[in-house]
Amino acid sequence: MSIYVNEFVGVDEAGVAGSEQQPFKTPAFALYVSGDDSKLLVFKKGDEQESEGYFEISASGLKKAKKGAEGLKKKALKQKEQEEKKREQEAKNAAKKLEAMNISIEEDKSLPKAERCKINGSYNAIDKRVKVSGWVHRLRNNKSVVFIILRDGTGFLQAVLTGDLARSYQIVNLTLETTISLYGTIKKVPEGKNAPGGVELFVDYYEIVGLAPSGEEAFTNKVQENADPSILLDQRHLMLRGETLSAVMKVRAALMRSIRRVYDEENLTEVTPPCMVQTQVEGGSTLFKLDYYGEEAYLTQSSQLYLETCLAALGDVYCIQESFRAEKSHTRRHLSEYTHIEAELCFLDFDDLLSHIERVISKTVQYVLEDPVAGPLVKQLNPGFKAPQLPFKRMEYKDAIEWLKEHGIKNEDDEEFKFGDDIAEAAERKMTDTIGVPILLTRFPLEIKSFYMKRCADDPRVTESVDVLMPTVGEITGGSMRIEGTEELMAGFEREGIDPASYYWFIDQRKYGTCPHGGYGLGTERILAWLCDRFTVRDCSLYPRFSGRCKP
Repeated sequence: MSIYVNEFVGVDEAGVAGSEQQPFKTPAFALYVSGDDSKLLVFKKGDEQESEGYFEISASGLKKAKKGAEGLKKKALKQKEQEEKKREQEAKNAAKKLEAMNISIEEDKSLPKAERCKINGSYNAIDKRVKVSGWVHRLRNNKSVVFIILRDGTGFLQAVLTGDLARSYQIVNLTLETTISLYGTIKKVPEGKNAPGGVELFVDYYEIVGLAPSGEEAFTNKVQENADPSILLDQRHLMLRGETLSAVMKVRAALMRSIRRVYDEENLTEVTPPCMVQTQVEGGSTLFKLDYYGEEAYLTQSSQLYLETCLAALGDVYCIQESFRAEKSHTRRHLSEYTHIEAELCFLDFDDLLSHIERVISKTVQYVLEDPVAGPLVKQLNPGFKAPQLPFKRMEYKDAIEWLKEHGIKNEDDEEFKFGDDIAEAAERKMTDTIGVPILLTRFPLEIKSFYMKRCADDPRVTESVDVLMPTVGEITGGSMRIEGTEELMAGFEREGIDPASYYWFIDQRKYGTCPHGGYGLGTERILAWLCDRFTVRDCSLYPRFSGRCKP
């Protein structure tokens, strides 16, 4: 029997006749379909020496075709075996599914009524029957036993399901991030075993609240640890469910509680200044402009000026709210929106202000570390963290310039530092990390600081200003004594090219009973980056906003 092969127009498919009108594409497939006894005629294109047409395959070509046909047979056999295994597995799954669907799960009403509690409350409910609701954080199915790590924001709980519960349809098809209510008895884990809180929940009943998707939409496909950072930021609402980011947010909450506690001990009153303003504090280049009923307004860079107006009425004051800087900066310590902790104090001198700042920072850290939730999380996130010891190292700007020169560190123009240069982040970090302790860097030149900062009496070139520098993160706090006199303030406006008309209310603070006063601002996200050992402040903000990022 003659079988025709034409690599130019032939087709290797079952059902092809192998005739001259319907040739195969390859000799191997032709032999595989028709058998070794077939006579193969292979099409060859003609040239000047040979005519075009079908010719019997050469001996070497036949040998090669037989080898190829054998390979196709083996491949087909393997595919058949795989399909058979697949059918068997599908049959088993169908039987398992049918069995699971036939299992009826009902609460045993003879059991004690389950006491509803949060996960952190279940740790002390030994031998009690409880109802705990949350999200499936981890899942492990060991045929007859299913282990679930449940998460509800207060902690994690290991739950154990056995018997019909483990084989039931909804548990067999359970997915990560499904919301579920588990009923059962809390037991201490056996000696030598570990579980969150030192307990396990032995489940006797469950209720699915919201089933999370599987397949392409599965949680693990939406959030992958090594994905591009921009993709992870797009999925921030899901990333927050991770152990690390949620831990930072819990430390953040403890930090807010702790600093309010410290301010209460320091007799400061909390106020809430406006976020929509018509004045600048830190230079016009970083203002976010907005149309305010036909007038030009801005998102506040700082609440400092408003805090100053409260001194005569309320005494020492503070606020915790958002500040906005339109800096097109992509450094790891800059955000366009950040939580600003600011305070203003009256009737004090520069040394008093420095002592107050270091006291607030050290006591706040102490309270965070003493917090039963945040303390262990800081140790988990930052095992090597050591609380700062009082007093902090004092260092003047001019001495920092000399230190940088002595250590061969250059400025941003790759030149030796000189008095009047702004110490940029890289040089500042190098110095701070090398010295290795918190630094109160003081007395910055007038030209590189804001218009409202008071000059030093012994050197009018510099101001009574301070930056608090921490190892691994750099500047976390900036502050100063404020100008007390109207004339000096007006000179500051003129120097910065600011029209004082819009600041009439701020000028009045000097006109109607001035006093020595000073203040500072702490960047919440920078403090957290230091506390929690995060590479960037973006990891310390719930939904970070920076140049090019304003979602979700």
